[in-house]
Amino acid sequence: MEHRTALGATVTAFVTALADAGLRHACFAPGSRSTPLVLGLAREPRIRLWDHLDERSAGFFALGLARALDEPVAVVTTSGTAAANLLPAVVEANLAQVPLVVLTADRPPELRDAGAPQTIDQLRLYGTHVKWFAELPSPDGTPLVQRAAASAARRAVALARAFPPGPVHLNLPYREPLVPHFGLSIAAPAGAVLSGTPQLDERELAEVAALLARRRRGVVLAGPQPDPALAPALVELASLLGYPILADPLSQLRAGPHPRDLVLDAYDAVLREPEALPALQPELVLRVGAIPTSKPLQLALEAWENTEQILLAAGNWPDPAHRASWVLQGALRPTVRALTRALALATPRPDTDWLARWRAVDRAARAALEAGLAELDEPFEGRVFRELAELLPDGAVLVAGNSMPVRDLDAFFPSVPQRVRIFANRGANGIDGVTSTALGIAAARTGPTVLVTGDLSFYHDLTGLLAARRHRLRATIVLLHNDGGGIFSFLPQAHEVPEQFEFLFGTPHGLDFQHAAALFGLAYARPTDRSSVRDALAAALVADRTSIVELRSDRQRNVVLHQELWARARAAVRDALAAGTRR
Repeated sequence: MEHRTALGATVTAFVTALADAGLRHACFAPGSRSTPLVLGLAREPRIRLWDHLDERSAGFFALGLARALDEPVAVVTTSGTAAANLLPAVVEANLAQVPLVVLTADRPPELRDAGAPQTIDQLRLYGTHVKWFAELPSPDGTPLVQRAAASAARRAVALARAFPPGPVHLNLPYREPLVPHFGLSIAAPAGAVLSGTPQLDERELAEVAALLARRRRGVVLAGPQPDPALAPALVELASLLGYPILADPLSQLRAGPHPRDLVLDAYDAVLREPEALPALQPELVLRVGAIPTSKPLQLALEAWENTEQILLAAGNWPDPAHRASWVLQGALRPTVRALTRALALATPRPDTDWLARWRAVDRAARAALEAGLAELDEPFEGRVFRELAELLPDGAVLVAGNSMPVRDLDAFFPSVPQRVRIFANRGANGIDGVTSTALGIAAARTGPTVLVTGDLSFYHDLTGLLAARRHRLRATIVLLHNDGGGIFSFLPQAHEVPEQFEFLFGTPHGLDFQHAAALFGLAYARPTDRSSVRDALAAALVADRTSIVELRSDRQRNVVLHQELWARARAAVRDALAAGTRR
Protein backbone atom coordinates (compact mmCIF):
# COMPACT_ATOMS: atom_id res chain seq x y z
CA MET A 1 0.00 0.00 0.00
CA GLU A 2 1.31 3.45 -0.95
CA HIS A 3 2.69 5.32 2.07
CA ARG A 4 0.23 8.25 2.13
CA THR A 5 -2.74 5.87 1.87
CA ALA A 6 -1.33 3.61 4.58
CA LEU A 7 -0.77 6.65 6.79
CA GLY A 8 -4.32 7.87 6.26
CA ALA A 9 -5.84 4.45 6.95
CA THR A 10 -3.89 3.98 10.20
CA VAL A 11 -4.59 7.48 11.47
CA THR A 12 -8.28 7.08 10.65
CA ALA A 13 -8.42 3.79 12.57
CA PHE A 14 -6.69 5.42 15.53
CA VAL A 15 -8.85 8.57 15.64
CA THR A 16 -12.09 6.65 15.09
CA ALA A 17 -11.21 4.39 18.01
CA LEU A 18 -10.52 7.44 20.21
CA ALA A 19 -14.00 8.76 19.44
CA ASP A 20 -15.60 5.32 19.85
CA ALA A 21 -14.01 5.13 23.32
CA GLY A 22 -15.67 8.41 24.28
CA LEU A 23 -12.97 11.04 23.64
CA ARG A 24 -14.68 14.31 22.70
CA HIS A 25 -11.99 17.00 23.04
CA ALA A 26 -8.39 17.35 21.87
CA CYS A 27 -6.00 20.29 22.34
CA PHE A 28 -3.03 20.83 20.06
CA ALA A 29 -0.20 23.20 19.20
CA PRO A 30 1.03 23.55 15.62
CA GLY A 31 3.86 21.36 14.35
CA SER A 32 4.99 19.42 11.32
CA ARG A 33 5.49 15.88 12.60
CA SER A 34 2.00 15.81 14.14
CA THR A 35 0.39 16.67 10.77
CA PRO A 36 -1.18 13.25 10.17
CA LEU A 37 -2.75 13.14 13.60
CA VAL A 38 -4.24 16.65 13.65
CA LEU A 39 -5.58 16.22 10.13
CA GLY A 40 -7.22 12.97 11.23
CA LEU A 41 -8.69 14.60 14.33
CA ALA A 42 -10.04 17.49 12.24
CA ARG A 43 -11.98 14.97 10.12
CA GLU A 44 -13.63 13.29 13.11
CA PRO A 45 -16.94 15.12 13.81
CA ARG A 46 -17.26 13.71 17.34
CA ILE A 47 -14.03 15.35 18.56
CA ARG A 48 -13.67 19.09 19.02
CA LEU A 49 -10.21 20.53 18.40
CA TRP A 50 -8.86 23.36 20.57
CA ASP A 51 -5.84 25.12 19.06
CA HIS A 52 -3.02 26.73 21.07
CA LEU A 53 0.27 28.29 20.11
CA ASP A 54 2.14 27.11 23.19
CA GLU A 55 2.40 23.47 24.25
CA ARG A 56 2.63 24.20 27.98
CA SER A 57 -0.56 26.24 27.81
CA ALA A 58 -2.21 23.53 25.72
CA GLY A 59 -1.37 20.94 28.37
CA PHE A 60 -2.84 22.92 31.23
CA PHE A 61 -5.87 23.96 29.17
CA ALA A 62 -6.53 20.27 28.47
CA LEU A 63 -6.10 19.53 32.17
CA GLY A 64 -8.66 22.17 33.12
CA LEU A 65 -11.11 20.94 30.49
CA ALA A 66 -10.73 17.32 31.62
CA ARG A 67 -11.14 18.31 35.25
CA ALA A 68 -14.33 20.30 34.62
CA LEU A 69 -15.88 17.66 32.35
CA ASP A 70 -14.61 14.71 34.42
CA GLU A 71 -13.70 12.89 31.23
CA PRO A 72 -10.52 12.17 29.24
CA VAL A 73 -9.17 14.98 27.05
CA ALA A 74 -6.32 14.54 24.56
CA VAL A 75 -3.39 16.88 24.06
CA VAL A 76 -1.31 16.59 20.88
CA THR A 77 2.24 17.83 20.23
CA THR A 78 4.83 17.56 17.55
CA SER A 79 8.20 15.97 18.30
CA GLY A 80 11.16 17.22 20.32
CA THR A 81 10.99 19.81 23.09
CA ALA A 82 7.35 20.44 22.19
CA ALA A 83 6.56 17.15 23.90
CA ALA A 84 8.80 18.03 26.84
CA ASN A 85 6.75 21.18 27.47
CA LEU A 86 3.83 19.01 28.56
CA LEU A 87 5.68 17.62 31.58
CA PRO A 88 4.33 20.12 34.18
CA ALA A 89 0.73 19.47 33.12
CA VAL A 90 1.32 15.70 33.07
CA VAL A 91 2.79 15.83 36.58
CA GLU A 92 -0.21 17.81 37.85
CA ALA A 93 -2.64 15.46 36.11
CA ASN A 94 -0.95 12.47 37.71
CA LEU A 95 -0.98 13.86 41.24
CA ALA A 96 -4.46 15.38 40.92
CA GLN A 97 -5.88 12.29 39.15
CA VAL A 98 -7.08 14.06 36.00
CA PRO A 99 -7.61 11.91 32.87
CA LEU A 100 -5.31 13.18 30.10
CA VAL A 101 -4.48 11.32 26.90
CA VAL A 102 -1.07 12.63 25.79
CA LEU A 103 -0.32 12.03 22.11
CA THR A 104 3.21 12.94 21.02
CA ALA A 105 4.24 12.70 17.39
CA ASP A 106 7.81 11.49 16.80
CA ARG A 107 10.42 10.74 14.19
CA PRO A 108 10.57 7.07 13.16
CA PRO A 109 13.18 4.86 14.89
CA GLU A 110 15.71 5.08 12.04
CA LEU A 111 16.07 8.86 12.55
CA ARG A 112 16.68 8.71 16.30
CA ASP A 113 20.14 9.13 17.75
CA ALA A 114 21.37 10.03 14.29
CA GLY A 115 21.47 13.83 14.41
CA ALA A 116 18.01 14.36 12.92
CA PRO A 117 16.58 17.75 13.88
CA GLN A 118 13.79 18.13 16.43
CA THR A 119 14.44 14.60 17.67
CA ILE A 120 14.81 13.63 21.31
CA ASP A 121 14.27 10.41 23.23
CA GLN A 122 10.51 10.43 23.74
CA LEU A 123 10.18 6.86 24.97
CA ARG A 124 8.75 6.97 28.49
CA LEU A 125 9.37 10.72 28.38
CA TYR A 126 7.14 11.34 31.40
CA GLY A 127 8.51 8.46 33.44
CA THR A 128 6.40 7.38 36.39
CA HIS A 129 4.10 10.41 36.01
CA VAL A 130 1.82 8.51 33.61
CA LYS A 131 -0.32 5.45 34.27
CA TRP A 132 0.63 3.81 30.99
CA PHE A 133 3.00 4.37 28.08
CA ALA A 134 3.10 2.76 24.66
CA GLU A 135 4.73 3.50 21.33
CA LEU A 136 2.70 2.68 18.26
CA PRO A 137 4.36 1.11 15.22
CA SER A 138 4.92 3.40 12.23
CA PRO A 139 2.07 3.01 9.71
CA ASP A 140 2.95 0.46 7.06
CA GLY A 141 -0.39 -0.39 5.49
CA THR A 142 -0.83 -3.77 7.13
CA PRO A 143 -4.13 -4.66 8.83
CA LEU A 144 -2.22 -5.66 11.99
CA VAL A 145 -0.75 -2.17 12.46
CA GLN A 146 -4.17 -0.55 11.92
CA ARG A 147 -5.72 -2.86 14.50
CA ALA A 148 -2.86 -2.16 16.90
CA ALA A 149 -3.42 1.59 16.51
CA ALA A 150 -7.15 1.27 17.18
CA SER A 151 -6.56 -0.99 20.17
CA ALA A 152 -4.02 1.39 21.71
CA ALA A 153 -6.44 4.32 21.28
CA ARG A 154 -9.27 2.52 23.07
CA ARG A 155 -6.96 1.31 25.80
CA ALA A 156 -5.51 4.79 26.36
CA VAL A 157 -8.93 6.41 26.84
CA ALA A 158 -10.12 3.57 29.07
CA LEU A 159 -7.01 3.65 31.26
CA ALA A 160 -7.08 7.43 31.57
CA ARG A 161 -10.66 7.16 32.81
CA ALA A 162 -10.23 4.04 34.97
CA PHE A 163 -9.86 4.34 38.71
CA PRO A 164 -7.75 6.10 39.73
CA PRO A 165 -7.95 8.44 36.71
CA GLY A 166 -4.78 10.02 35.38
CA PRO A 167 -2.60 10.70 32.35
CA VAL A 168 -1.51 8.15 29.76
CA HIS A 169 1.04 8.64 26.97
CA LEU A 170 1.14 7.33 23.43
CA ASN A 171 4.14 8.08 21.21
CA LEU A 172 3.32 8.03 17.49
CA PRO A 173 6.25 7.87 15.02
CA TYR A 174 5.45 9.07 11.49
CA ARG A 175 7.57 8.88 8.36
CA GLU A 176 7.49 11.48 5.60
CA PRO A 177 5.58 12.49 3.56
CA LEU A 178 3.34 13.62 6.39
CA VAL A 179 0.14 14.59 4.57
CA PRO A 180 -1.95 11.41 4.38
CA HIS A 181 -4.47 10.26 1.82
CA PHE A 182 -7.57 9.39 3.79
CA GLY A 183 -9.62 6.44 2.71
CA LEU A 184 -11.26 3.49 4.41
CA SER A 185 -9.56 1.95 7.42
CA ILE A 186 -9.85 -1.67 8.43
CA ALA A 187 -12.40 -2.03 11.22
CA ALA A 188 -11.15 -3.27 14.55
CA PRO A 189 -13.30 -4.99 17.16
CA ALA A 190 -14.48 -2.86 20.07
CA GLY A 191 -12.48 -3.18 23.26
CA ALA A 192 -13.63 -3.55 26.83
CA VAL A 193 -14.22 -0.45 28.91
CA LEU A 194 -12.31 -0.47 32.20
CA SER A 195 -14.02 0.87 35.29
CA GLY A 196 -11.14 0.24 37.64
CA THR A 197 -13.37 0.54 40.72
CA PRO A 198 -11.89 -1.75 43.35
CA GLN A 199 -13.97 -4.11 45.44
CA LEU A 200 -14.10 -2.99 49.07
CA ASP A 201 -13.20 -5.55 51.72
CA GLU A 202 -16.32 -6.02 53.86
CA ARG A 203 -14.31 -7.27 56.82
CA GLU A 204 -12.08 -4.21 56.80
CA LEU A 205 -15.11 -1.93 56.49
CA ALA A 206 -16.71 -3.57 59.52
CA GLU A 207 -13.51 -3.18 61.57
CA VAL A 208 -13.14 0.48 60.62
CA ALA A 209 -16.82 1.15 61.34
CA ALA A 210 -16.47 -0.48 64.78
CA LEU A 211 -13.43 1.67 65.52
CA LEU A 212 -15.28 4.84 64.49
CA ALA A 213 -18.25 3.91 66.66
CA ARG A 214 -15.97 3.57 69.70
CA ARG A 215 -14.32 6.97 69.17
CA ARG A 216 -17.02 9.47 70.12
CA ARG A 217 -14.80 12.56 69.83
CA GLY A 218 -13.60 12.67 66.29
CA VAL A 219 -13.51 14.94 63.26
CA VAL A 220 -13.93 14.37 59.54
CA LEU A 221 -11.22 16.12 57.57
CA ALA A 222 -12.55 16.61 54.03
CA GLY A 223 -9.54 17.30 51.84
CA PRO A 224 -9.33 18.34 48.19
CA GLN A 225 -11.32 16.19 45.77
CA PRO A 226 -13.36 17.09 42.67
CA ASP A 227 -16.69 15.27 43.12
CA PRO A 228 -19.54 17.52 44.35
CA ALA A 229 -21.76 14.46 44.77
CA LEU A 230 -19.51 13.28 47.60
CA ALA A 231 -20.79 16.10 49.85
CA PRO A 232 -24.19 14.64 50.85
CA ALA A 233 -22.65 11.20 51.35
CA LEU A 234 -19.99 12.59 53.65
CA VAL A 235 -22.52 14.70 55.57
CA GLU A 236 -24.60 11.57 56.16
CA LEU A 237 -21.57 9.70 57.50
CA ALA A 238 -20.56 12.59 59.78
CA SER A 239 -24.14 12.88 61.07
CA LEU A 240 -24.12 9.26 62.20
CA LEU A 241 -20.87 9.86 64.06
CA GLY A 242 -21.67 13.31 65.41
CA TYR A 243 -18.32 14.52 64.03
CA PRO A 244 -17.74 18.04 62.72
CA ILE A 245 -16.47 18.27 59.14
CA LEU A 246 -13.39 20.42 58.60
CA ALA A 247 -14.11 21.24 54.98
CA ASP A 248 -11.18 22.25 52.79
CA PRO A 249 -12.43 24.70 50.15
CA LEU A 250 -11.42 22.21 47.45
CA SER A 251 -13.45 19.41 49.05
CA GLN A 252 -16.67 20.63 47.32
CA LEU A 253 -18.36 20.83 50.76
CA ARG A 254 -18.02 24.59 51.30
CA ALA A 255 -20.74 25.34 48.74
CA GLY A 256 -23.98 23.68 47.75
CA PRO A 257 -27.51 22.79 48.85
CA HIS A 258 -26.42 19.91 51.10
CA PRO A 259 -26.91 20.33 54.89
CA ARG A 260 -24.14 22.53 56.24
CA ASP A 261 -24.72 22.45 60.00
CA LEU A 262 -21.77 20.05 60.40
CA VAL A 263 -19.55 21.84 57.86
CA LEU A 264 -16.93 24.04 59.55
CA ASP A 265 -15.08 26.61 57.48
CA ALA A 266 -12.97 28.70 59.93
CA TYR A 267 -10.69 25.97 61.31
CA ASP A 268 -7.66 27.64 59.69
CA ALA A 269 -8.14 30.62 62.04
CA VAL A 270 -9.25 28.48 65.01
CA LEU A 271 -6.12 26.32 64.95
CA ARG A 272 -3.83 29.35 64.93
CA GLU A 273 -4.81 29.80 68.61
CA PRO A 274 -2.48 27.67 70.82
CA GLU A 275 -5.17 27.16 73.46
CA ALA A 276 -7.39 25.50 70.85
CA LEU A 277 -5.02 22.61 70.13
CA PRO A 278 -5.40 20.72 73.44
CA ALA A 279 -9.03 21.78 73.89
CA LEU A 280 -10.05 20.47 70.48
CA GLN A 281 -7.79 17.42 70.18
CA PRO A 282 -9.88 14.57 68.77
CA GLU A 283 -9.59 10.90 69.54
CA LEU A 284 -9.77 10.12 65.84
CA VAL A 285 -9.47 11.94 62.51
CA LEU A 286 -11.24 10.47 59.51
CA ARG A 287 -9.39 11.94 56.53
CA VAL A 288 -11.09 11.88 53.14
CA GLY A 289 -9.23 12.93 50.00
CA ALA A 290 -5.93 14.72 49.51
CA ILE A 291 -3.70 16.71 51.86
CA PRO A 292 -5.55 19.76 53.28
CA THR A 293 -4.54 23.24 52.16
CA SER A 294 -4.36 24.80 55.63
CA LYS A 295 -0.91 24.88 57.23
CA PRO A 296 -2.33 25.36 60.77
CA LEU A 297 -4.45 22.25 60.22
CA GLN A 298 -1.44 20.26 59.02
CA LEU A 299 0.53 21.41 62.09
CA ALA A 300 -2.37 20.43 64.35
CA LEU A 301 -2.39 16.92 62.89
CA GLU A 302 1.30 16.66 63.74
CA ALA A 303 0.76 18.04 67.26
CA TRP A 304 -2.06 15.58 68.01
CA GLU A 305 0.37 12.69 68.41
CA ASN A 306 -2.05 10.33 70.17
CA THR A 307 -4.90 10.87 67.71
CA GLU A 308 -5.70 7.94 65.45
CA GLN A 309 -6.06 8.62 61.73
CA ILE A 310 -8.14 6.72 59.21
CA LEU A 311 -7.57 7.67 55.59
CA LEU A 312 -9.99 7.20 52.70
CA ALA A 313 -7.88 7.74 49.59
CA ALA A 314 -8.83 7.75 45.92
CA GLY A 315 -6.04 5.49 44.75
CA ASN A 316 -3.06 7.47 46.02
CA TRP A 317 -1.50 7.48 49.51
CA PRO A 318 -1.64 11.06 50.88
CA ASP A 319 -0.03 10.43 54.27
CA PRO A 320 3.35 12.22 54.34
CA ALA A 321 3.45 12.11 58.16
CA HIS A 322 2.86 8.32 58.05
CA ARG A 323 0.28 8.55 60.85
CA ALA A 324 -2.66 6.67 59.33
CA SER A 325 -3.49 3.42 61.09
CA TRP A 326 -6.02 2.45 58.40
CA VAL A 327 -5.95 3.34 54.69
CA LEU A 328 -8.98 2.41 52.57
CA GLN A 329 -8.24 2.94 48.90
CA GLY A 330 -11.09 3.25 46.47
CA ALA A 331 -13.39 5.65 44.64
CA LEU A 332 -14.43 8.00 47.43
CA ARG A 333 -18.19 8.13 47.01
CA PRO A 334 -18.84 4.34 47.02
CA THR A 335 -16.28 3.96 49.82
CA VAL A 336 -18.07 6.54 51.98
CA ARG A 337 -21.46 4.99 51.20
CA ALA A 338 -20.22 1.50 52.10
CA LEU A 339 -18.65 2.76 55.31
CA THR A 340 -21.92 4.52 56.23
CA ARG A 341 -23.86 1.28 55.81
CA ALA A 342 -21.34 -0.57 57.95
CA LEU A 343 -21.41 2.18 60.57
CA ALA A 344 -25.20 2.07 60.88
CA LEU A 345 -24.82 -1.54 62.04
CA ALA A 346 -22.22 -0.51 64.64
CA THR A 347 -24.68 1.90 66.39
CA PRO A 348 -22.39 4.85 67.22
CA ARG A 349 -23.34 7.17 70.11
CA PRO A 350 -22.44 10.79 69.19
CA ASP A 351 -21.04 13.14 71.84
CA THR A 352 -23.18 16.27 71.47
CA ASP A 353 -20.96 18.37 73.76
CA TRP A 354 -17.96 17.64 71.56
CA LEU A 355 -19.74 18.76 68.41
CA ALA A 356 -21.08 21.87 70.18
CA ARG A 357 -17.56 22.88 71.26
CA TRP A 358 -16.21 22.73 67.70
CA ARG A 359 -19.21 24.59 66.33
CA ALA A 360 -18.89 27.36 68.92
CA VAL A 361 -15.24 28.12 68.22
CA ASP A 362 -15.69 27.85 64.46
CA ARG A 363 -18.60 30.28 64.46
CA ALA A 364 -16.77 32.65 66.77
CA ALA A 365 -13.72 32.71 64.50
CA ARG A 366 -15.83 33.20 61.36
CA ALA A 367 -17.80 36.04 62.99
CA ALA A 368 -14.56 37.76 64.03
CA LEU A 369 -13.14 37.50 60.51
CA GLU A 370 -16.39 38.81 59.01
CA ALA A 371 -16.41 41.78 61.40
CA GLY A 372 -12.80 42.60 60.62
CA LEU A 373 -13.38 42.44 56.88
CA ALA A 374 -16.45 44.67 57.19
CA GLU A 375 -14.36 47.41 58.78
CA LEU A 376 -11.78 47.46 55.98
CA ASP A 377 -12.23 49.84 53.08
CA GLU A 378 -8.70 49.61 51.69
CA PRO A 379 -7.96 46.88 49.13
CA PHE A 380 -7.26 43.55 50.82
CA GLU A 381 -6.44 40.39 48.93
CA GLY A 382 -8.33 38.08 51.29
CA ARG A 383 -11.61 39.96 51.02
CA VAL A 384 -11.87 39.13 47.32
CA PHE A 385 -13.02 35.66 48.31
CA ARG A 386 -15.61 37.04 50.73
CA GLU A 387 -17.02 39.21 47.95
CA LEU A 388 -17.09 36.27 45.56
CA ALA A 389 -18.95 34.16 48.13
CA GLU A 390 -21.83 36.63 47.81
CA LEU A 391 -21.54 37.38 44.09
CA LEU A 392 -21.03 33.95 42.52
CA PRO A 393 -24.28 32.58 41.08
CA ASP A 394 -25.52 29.04 41.32
CA GLY A 395 -23.51 26.82 38.99
CA ALA A 396 -20.38 28.99 39.00
CA VAL A 397 -16.80 27.71 39.06
CA LEU A 398 -14.06 29.26 41.19
CA VAL A 399 -10.39 28.53 40.47
CA ALA A 400 -7.67 29.59 42.89
CA GLY A 401 -4.01 30.02 42.07
CA ASN A 402 -1.39 28.52 44.33
CA SER A 403 0.73 30.32 46.92
CA MET A 404 -1.43 32.96 48.64
CA PRO A 405 -4.73 32.81 46.68
CA VAL A 406 -5.59 29.23 47.65
CA ARG A 407 -4.67 29.98 51.28
CA ASP A 408 -6.85 33.08 51.33
CA LEU A 409 -9.61 31.02 49.74
CA ASP A 410 -9.35 28.62 52.68
CA ALA A 411 -9.36 31.41 55.26
CA PHE A 412 -11.95 33.82 53.89
CA PHE A 413 -14.42 31.89 51.70
CA PRO A 414 -17.28 30.82 54.00
CA SER A 415 -19.82 28.08 53.53
CA VAL A 416 -22.48 29.20 51.01
CA PRO A 417 -25.78 27.69 49.80
CA GLN A 418 -25.25 28.08 46.05
CA ARG A 419 -23.59 25.34 44.02
CA VAL A 420 -20.02 26.46 43.31
CA ARG A 421 -17.33 24.03 42.19
CA ILE A 422 -13.91 25.07 43.46
CA PHE A 423 -10.64 23.99 41.85
CA ALA A 424 -6.91 24.53 42.18
CA ASN A 425 -3.85 22.70 40.89
CA ARG A 426 -2.97 21.15 44.26
CA GLY A 427 -1.46 17.98 42.86
CA ALA A 428 2.01 19.49 42.52
CA ASN A 429 1.02 22.94 43.88
CA GLY A 430 2.84 24.73 41.06
CA ILE A 431 2.25 28.25 39.78
CA ASP A 432 2.72 27.22 36.14
CA GLY A 433 -0.26 26.91 33.84
CA VAL A 434 -2.80 28.40 36.25
CA THR A 435 -4.45 30.69 33.68
CA SER A 436 -4.57 27.96 31.03
CA THR A 437 -6.11 25.51 33.51
CA ALA A 438 -8.84 28.01 34.39
CA LEU A 439 -9.56 28.77 30.74
CA GLY A 440 -9.77 25.04 30.04
CA ILE A 441 -12.38 24.80 32.78
CA ALA A 442 -14.23 27.78 31.28
CA ALA A 443 -14.23 25.98 27.93
CA ALA A 444 -16.35 23.23 29.45
CA ARG A 445 -19.15 25.83 29.82
CA THR A 446 -20.05 24.59 33.28
CA GLY A 447 -21.08 28.08 34.40
CA PRO A 448 -19.42 31.44 35.06
CA THR A 449 -15.74 30.82 35.73
CA VAL A 450 -13.63 33.00 38.02
CA LEU A 451 -9.88 32.66 38.47
CA VAL A 452 -8.15 34.38 41.39
CA THR A 453 -4.40 34.41 40.76
CA GLY A 454 -1.24 36.19 41.86
CA ASP A 455 0.90 38.38 39.64
CA LEU A 456 3.82 35.92 39.36
CA SER A 457 1.48 33.07 38.36
CA PHE A 458 -0.21 35.41 35.88
CA TYR A 459 3.11 36.42 34.36
CA HIS A 460 4.26 32.80 34.22
CA ASP A 461 1.30 31.82 32.00
CA LEU A 462 0.86 35.06 30.07
CA THR A 463 0.72 33.28 26.72
CA GLY A 464 -2.23 31.24 27.97
CA LEU A 465 -4.41 34.35 27.64
CA LEU A 466 -4.53 33.86 23.89
CA ALA A 467 -6.95 30.96 24.40
CA ALA A 468 -9.51 33.37 25.86
CA ARG A 469 -9.70 35.39 22.66
CA ARG A 470 -9.04 32.55 20.25
CA HIS A 471 -11.88 30.42 21.63
CA ARG A 472 -14.15 33.30 22.68
CA LEU A 473 -14.22 32.18 26.28
CA ARG A 474 -16.07 33.92 29.08
CA ALA A 475 -14.10 34.08 32.31
CA THR A 476 -13.21 36.54 35.05
CA ILE A 477 -9.55 36.74 36.04
CA VAL A 478 -9.02 38.44 39.39
CA LEU A 479 -5.37 39.48 39.42
CA LEU A 480 -3.95 40.03 42.90
CA HIS A 481 -0.98 42.24 42.06
CA ASN A 482 1.48 42.90 44.89
CA ASP A 483 4.52 43.17 42.61
CA GLY A 484 6.29 39.98 43.57
CA GLY A 485 6.15 36.80 45.59
CA GLY A 486 3.68 37.79 48.28
CA ILE A 487 3.71 34.47 50.12
CA PHE A 488 7.39 34.83 51.04
CA SER A 489 6.52 37.83 53.21
CA PHE A 490 4.73 35.38 55.53
CA LEU A 491 7.73 33.02 55.77
CA PRO A 492 10.86 33.19 58.00
CA GLN A 493 12.95 34.48 55.10
CA ALA A 494 11.25 37.88 55.46
CA HIS A 495 12.89 38.63 58.80
CA GLU A 496 15.85 36.25 58.80
CA VAL A 497 17.53 37.63 55.66
CA PRO A 498 16.01 41.14 55.36
CA GLU A 499 18.96 42.61 53.46
CA GLN A 500 18.61 40.05 50.66
CA PHE A 501 14.88 39.39 50.85
CA GLU A 502 13.65 41.59 47.99
CA PHE A 503 16.27 40.39 45.52
CA LEU A 504 16.05 36.68 46.35
CA PHE A 505 12.41 36.23 47.37
CA GLY A 506 10.29 39.35 46.91
CA THR A 507 11.35 39.55 43.24
CA PRO A 508 9.49 42.75 42.25
CA HIS A 509 8.98 43.03 38.49
CA GLY A 510 7.26 46.39 38.00
CA LEU A 511 5.01 45.12 35.19
CA ASP A 512 1.80 46.86 34.14
CA PHE A 513 -0.60 44.08 33.16
CA GLN A 514 -3.09 46.48 31.62
CA HIS A 515 -0.93 46.19 28.50
CA ALA A 516 -1.43 42.40 28.51
CA ALA A 517 -5.19 42.90 28.55
CA ALA A 518 -4.90 45.22 25.58
CA LEU A 519 -2.56 42.83 23.75
CA PHE A 520 -5.06 39.96 23.96
CA GLY A 521 -8.19 42.11 23.56
CA LEU A 522 -9.56 41.47 27.05
CA ALA A 523 -11.67 43.74 29.22
CA TYR A 524 -9.76 45.34 32.07
CA ALA A 525 -10.53 47.15 35.31
CA ARG A 526 -8.40 48.31 38.24
CA PRO A 527 -10.71 49.18 41.15
CA THR A 528 -9.20 50.99 44.13
CA ASP A 529 -11.66 50.65 47.00
CA ARG A 530 -14.16 48.18 48.41
CA SER A 531 -17.24 49.34 46.53
CA SER A 532 -15.47 49.63 43.18
CA VAL A 533 -13.95 46.15 43.62
CA ARG A 534 -17.40 44.70 44.16
CA ASP A 535 -18.82 46.62 41.19
CA ALA A 536 -15.99 45.48 38.92
CA LEU A 537 -16.45 41.83 39.93
CA ALA A 538 -20.21 42.01 39.39
CA ALA A 539 -19.74 43.53 35.93
CA ALA A 540 -17.11 40.98 34.92
CA LEU A 541 -19.35 38.07 35.92
CA VAL A 542 -21.98 39.06 33.36
CA ALA A 543 -19.61 40.25 30.61
CA ASP A 544 -19.67 38.43 27.27
CA ARG A 545 -15.89 38.03 27.14
CA THR A 546 -12.96 37.41 29.43
CA SER A 547 -12.26 40.23 31.86
CA ILE A 548 -9.27 41.02 34.04
CA VAL A 549 -9.99 42.70 37.36
CA GLU A 550 -6.69 43.82 38.87
CA LEU A 551 -6.38 44.52 42.59
CA ARG A 552 -3.17 46.31 43.55
CA SER A 553 -1.86 45.78 47.07
CA ASP A 554 1.27 46.30 49.13
CA ARG A 555 3.00 43.13 50.29
CA GLN A 556 3.95 44.43 53.72
CA ARG A 557 0.52 45.93 54.35
CA ASN A 558 -1.05 42.66 53.24
CA VAL A 559 0.90 40.79 55.94
CA VAL A 560 -0.18 43.29 58.61
CA LEU A 561 -3.85 43.00 57.65
CA HIS A 562 -3.70 39.20 57.76
CA GLN A 563 -2.05 39.27 61.17
CA GLU A 564 -4.64 41.69 62.55
CA LEU A 565 -7.52 39.53 61.34
CA TRP A 566 -5.95 36.35 62.69
CA ALA A 567 -5.35 38.02 66.07
CA ARG A 568 -8.99 39.05 66.16
CA ALA A 569 -10.11 35.51 65.38
CA ARG A 570 -7.78 34.00 67.98
CA ALA A 571 -9.23 36.27 70.66
CA ALA A 572 -12.74 35.18 69.69
CA VAL A 573 -11.68 31.54 69.91
CA ARG A 574 -10.26 32.04 73.40
CA ASP A 575 -13.51 33.69 74.51
CA ALA A 576 -15.57 30.84 73.06
CA LEU A 577 -13.41 28.22 74.80
CA ALA A 578 -13.68 30.09 78.10
CA ALA A 579 -17.46 30.37 77.75
CA GLY A 580 -17.68 26.65 77.12
CA THR A 581 -15.61 25.91 80.21
CA ARG A 582 -17.89 28.07 82.39
CA ARG A 583 -20.91 26.11 81.20
